[in-house]
Amino acid sequence: MPDVVTCLLIDEKGKLLILKRSNKVRTYKGLWGGVAGYIEENETPIQTAYKEIREEAGLDKKDVVLTEEFEPFEITDFYENKRYDWKIFVFLFKCLRKDKLQIDWEHTEYRWIEPSNIKKYKTAPHLKETVIEKLL
Repeated sequence: MPDVVTCLLIDEKGKLLILKRSNKVRTYKGLWGGVAGYIEENETPIQTAYKEIREEAGLDKKDVVLTEEFEPFEITDFYENKRYDWKIFVFLFKCLRKDKLQIDWEHTEYRWIEPSNIKKYKTAPHLKETVIEKLL
């Protein structure tokens, strides 16, 4: 079971950053998600969170503030007829420097949305439920 992190970034007005996954990624192409990534063997979940924020959003550790770390949970999902068992570590960050945001090749666009509007988007597994449960 791969361990992954999902980082929920909110701005000063409480808007949530969502990113649209590109066709170059392995899973969930074209779906909206948060900053996310696999936890490497020699990393802690929080180290992975900061690394993914830097890689996917161009934000350094000083550009965000960790506000909450949630209990990890496990899900099973099927994507393109393949089963995925995920253990997901969720972190909530406040983004201090939206002006520095710069997405990488893993995403084609981003939006800052009201968390309650997450229901309007086709998202990666369990993102809607996580946002609704943790932010609303």
